[in-house]
Amino acid sequence: MVGMAIATWWPAFTLGAWGEIFFDQLLALWAASIAAFVFVLVERRPVRARLARAFALLLPSLWVVVMFFLGDETDDVFVVLVQLSALLAVFIGMPFTIWVLVRIIWPDFGTEMPGRTKWLIVLVVIGVAVASFVLGLNQSRFLTCDDFAISGNSLPPGCRPAPTATP
Repeated sequence: MVGMAIATWWPAFTLGAWGEIFFDQLLALWAASIAAFVFVLVERRPVRARLARAFALLLPSLWVVVMFFLGDETDDVFVVLVQLSALLAVFIGMPFTIWVLVRIIWPDFGTEMPGRTKWLIVLVVIGVAVASFVLGLNQSRFLTCDDFAISGNSLPPGCRPAPTATP
């Protein structure tokens, strides 16, 4: 639960603060989905069950391929629709990738754990993600532009300048 909460807080915060998920987070998801894809292909299950899971794990790769060939700057409606489809693939693939990784790391999660415990874990992780998103939206209430600059991040829209010292 702690690991899943740590993995979800920063993407949720950046979505709230900047209105987007940064490329490094998307590429981390892509790397995790490729690793999970390979694991799913070699696990000992019927082929039919593995293929559906493997296909879903390739959804983040669709985003990488589309963005690699189409780029980011365009006014062509078709290209914009393809880019939106690629981002949708990432958002569909993201929870599935996390679920597969949890099942790889913690095989008993789905089988030998009481239902209440599973739901508690899921609700805590979703709660952390929602709270992080809300904190990102309201970052100017408790962080300053200097906090972002010092950490090496770009300044989000609406960040609050640091108070100036009076002599």
